Amino acid sequence: MAERARFPRRVYGRGEEPDPRFSLANERTFLAWVRTSLALLAAGVALEALALPVDPVLRLASAVVFVVLGLLSAAQAWLGWARAEIAMRRATPLPAPSLAPVVAGGVVLASALLVVGLLL
Repeated sequence: MAERARFPRRVYGRGEEPDPRFSLANERTFLAWVRTSLALLAAGVALEALALPVDPVLRLASAVVFVVLGLLSAAQAWLGWARAEIAMRRATPLPAPSLAPVVAGGVVLASALLVVGLLL
């Protein structure tokens, strides 16, 4: 009964309590996505804060892409944690990280913008 009172109820109110090792591993994955989010946000801010020899328009575009990716990574952290916890509680297969391909593609895009900006 105590686990049904935990937040968020939409996660903890389902299924059976999984092995604590699996829940702790899920939390570590959550924290890895949060670290990724912070790194992407820092990259976006640093691009605009530092005087880099990059075309200003492409530098700004790359910075915006990094900041948006940082926000998406934070969303992935929360959504991925909740989806994995629910799957473990229901004893169903773990879902794939839904935003991971978007984040990876965005990093490639932002990096390409920087390379082009350096060459101009």
